[in-house]
Amino acid sequence: MCAIFGIIGEYNENRAKHALGVLSHRGPDYCGIVQKKNLFFAHQRLSIIDTHHRSHQPIQHKNIFLSFNGEIYNFKELQQELDFDFYTQSDSEVIIAAYLKWGVEFVKHLRGMFAIALLDGDTLYLFRDRLGKKPLFYLEGSSFVFASEIKALKPFLATCKLNNDALLSYLSFLAPTPPHTFYKGIKKLAAGEYLQYKEGHVTCKRYFDLLDTPSCLITSQEEALCTLETHLEESIRIRLSADVPMASLLSGGIDSATINYFAKQNGYDLQTYTLGYKEFAKYDERENARLSAGTLHVKNKQLVIDADDFMRASDTVLDILDEPLNDPAAVPLYLLFEQIKKDGYKVVLSGEGADELFLGYRQYFEYLDIESASTLAHKNWLKKYFRANFSMNREWEWYKRIFDETLLFRSSGEKFTDLQKNQLLRRNVKDNESLHYVKSYRERFEASSHSDESIWYSYSDLNIFQAEHFLTKLDRVSMAHSIESRTPFLDHKLCAAIFSLDPKLRYKDGKTKSLLKQIMTNKLDKEILTRKKKGFSNPYMEYLINSKKIKLIQEVNAQTGMFHKKKLDEYINTASKGSFKQHVWGLYVLSYWIKKNLL
Repeated sequence: MCAIFGIIGEYNENRAKHALGVLSHRGPDYCGIVQKKNLFFAHQRLSIIDTHHRSHQPIQHKNIFLSFNGEIYNFKELQQELDFDFYTQSDSEVIIAAYLKWGVEFVKHLRGMFAIALLDGDTLYLFRDRLGKKPLFYLEGSSFVFASEIKALKPFLATCKLNNDALLSYLSFLAPTPPHTFYKGIKKLAAGEYLQYKEGHVTCKRYFDLLDTPSCLITSQEEALCTLETHLEESIRIRLSADVPMASLLSGGIDSATINYFAKQNGYDLQTYTLGYKEFAKYDERENARLSAGTLHVKNKQLVIDADDFMRASDTVLDILDEPLNDPAAVPLYLLFEQIKKDGYKVVLSGEGADELFLGYRQYFEYLDIESASTLAHKNWLKKYFRANFSMNREWEWYKRIFDETLLFRSSGEKFTDLQKNQLLRRNVKDNESLHYVKSYRERFEASSHSDESIWYSYSDLNIFQAEHFLTKLDRVSMAHSIESRTPFLDHKLCAAIFSLDPKLRYKDGKTKSLLKQIMTNKLDKEILTRKKKGFSNPYMEYLINSKKIKLIQEVNAQTGMFHKKKLDEYINTASKGSFKQHVWGLYVLSYWIKKNLL
């Protein structure tokens, strides 16, 4: 993994080098700069493949410059296919060779995760990988500036202003939706997009869409299981290649167990890591992970954190994220990667994506059940009843949407509904206003060959809940410790194979992750397959309340007047009793950012 950074146009050399320097944690092994008039093109390298200095970046070939963050897992196959005099054994050089042969279509030949900056003469191209594993931000102005993280673009802002679209989409979906960031003027590429900058003009296009996969190519369960197992094993196997030490995360669940099972089958005995919480056994997965490690015959190291550890790291983590991201698991995950870094590992495998692809969230099945209410012939009375009897319960919102004949599912990460935002914010928020932020995704779904709503659930979650929330968290907290995180379930070929199935194969028996469990039957211990999903839960609200830092929300609101005080106090009191906890954590994270950047 690495950091990419560049400026097209006039620049101040000291400011440019300072901005590049704040990205050094992403690539501490080497810093490369191409510096000319109206061009600052740079790279911070974390050496994973071909660690020799010959593979340092930026790479130049004639008038083409490349700065690349990520891994291309099929680069050796591409080397055999491309007519090019390769100088290195790295995947970076393959990108230039592929571009020379296929132009911008080269990106469709890559299998991996990446953020790519490629300058060809006076034309700059920026690419973000298909599923959004690697970030890419940009700022338009008198000069065009791009970077792997927002912190490198902030020095180029004339003033720091809040982007209201980022605020509203964050409250709804835990993270700002593309192209928005909290900093007005700074934008981000969406997963599967590329940008062209030429003669002062920016054009963004989509080069990949999972919905382009034809529906129902596979209708038999036997063929589905065989196809998915083949893709899954291959996806894990190709991510085991590295010239540096590799480890893996291990919970008590099926996702991480599957990764470690296939790693073991391919001859890799990975060190695994698990988190535990002192004095909060109900959140703890150490015992389940210990049992899983025993049946998998892998080494397991357990890190136990307490309230002091959590609160000590929380400010650091919120700074690392650059902008509000509502995921309290970012803090313990940061501490876990801190330990992994101390132990000398530079690559870690993680199980993101399995829930979205294999329908691992129980609420997917609840949504499918509620969708059937839309077929009721006489529902006007129900529509009027729900409209007249507001409730904070999410089920009320779901049924209201069905009877209003509006979109039920928007994201598994949806927190504040529009009506809740309208009550909380000292501004008018119309019902269904948040649909604006998922509109382009829904339009693509409705224009595709897919019609089963379960595919919409997966598609929306992969693009919003995963790419902008989970993968953002994983990238920032791992790269803060100069560690490359790899996510085998989010291989685009595996994802496409799942989208090619008859959708009912995923949910017809009413069980979460049914297909994955069937694939892993006779491979994993039955206890792992039947263990209740726990997720990466942690005692964040207990820690926040006991530390008294929760007061920050009310303190910032007293200065900004952003929220209605009475409703804000209700949320905080409710969270102390165990409800709306993540809503309140999101308000705390937002308040922290506002205090640091706007007050």
